[in-house]
Amino acid sequence: MSVSTADTLPSLLGRSLSSQYDRVRRKVHDLVDPLSDEQLWRRPYPYGNSVGHLVLHLTGNLSYYIGAQIAGTGYVRDRPREFADPSRRAKDDVLRDLDGAVDMVLAALAAQAEGDWGKAYSAVGAEGVADRLTMFVRCAAHADHHAGQIIYLCKQLALDRAPA
Repeated sequence: MSVSTADTLPSLLGRSLSSQYDRVRRKVHDLVDPLSDEQLWRRPYPYGNSVGHLVLHLTGNLSYYIGAQIAGTGYVRDRPREFADPSRRAKDDVLRDLDGAVDMVLAALAAQAEGDWGKAYSAVGAEGVADRLTMFVRCAAHADHHAGQIIYLCKQLALDRAPA
């Protein structure tokens, strides 16, 4: 992404954050695409999450903090279910929901006018976040954090299926 003197800080912020969210989406797809539906929901460690539950969590996080609170989607979050959903949905469905959440975030970013970045923000679980810009940044960092966990889980799943 090149920066010209015509770029305003708000437009640069929007493009930069959009690029980050899209990068995380592509990374998650690259990691999840080779997994079977069974592997998606397997918990390689008894104390941790499955890849599928982390993807549900990323989807719920974006859908609530940006969708419901900024884009006005009306999304109602059930955070505990993100980590315990027993439905074991098909991988394609889970990824489609993640894509929908990321697309919504990209649209919300594109819709931010210069004065919108500093608008007051509040939500359950977002204590310490005072404005929209901070929430967009926090959600991007959160998504990156969980993408890192998914990398680790996928490496373990690969070891579990490797011939001895």
